[in-house]
Amino acid sequence: MDAREADYAHFVRTRTHALLRSAYLLTGDQHLAEDLVQEALARTHRAWLRLDRPENAEAYARKVMYHAQVSLWRRPKVAEVLPGEFDEEPAGDDPIEAAVQRLALRRALLALSAKQRAVIVLRFFEDHTEAEAAQMLGVSVSTVKTQTARALDRLRTLLPDLRMLTSEQQR
Repeated sequence: MDAREADYAHFVRTRTHALLRSAYLLTGDQHLAEDLVQEALARTHRAWLRLDRPENAEAYARKVMYHAQVSLWRRPKVAEVLPGEFDEEPAGDDPIEAAVQRLALRRALLALSAKQRAVIVLRFFEDHTEAEAAQMLGVSVSTVKTQTARALDRLRTLLPDLRMLTSEQQR
């Protein structure tokens, strides 16, 4: 590796964390921030030989990040809906109440055993059949049924007013 490449590698090792902090503040999302930094580092690498001094690399990378983020803001927004997705907040509901319910559900799911949580996620969040869930987990169908029943009982105890679970009881 020549001296210029070594300088670039040193720049990436020492300044990526600072760039990530700035990118997070720009985007408000960790994953988008990582993508933004990756794009900035890639463009900085392409321009590395044109940079007069390696000390200017961080300023160049930050400028690339800011321009890339502004370009994203200017792009027309296209609503993307993937199959199987649904609105987390039904129209007219209080968003704060919906957030509280999501947090309560998360806490309740974490209170389940790993097997129970797995069958609940596979059966009700990913919509797999009992046989598919059994095959994915490497257990029998009766184990899936037992774990599902125990998990639903536990969730009903932890979240007595959660409508999602009562509709499943009628199946």
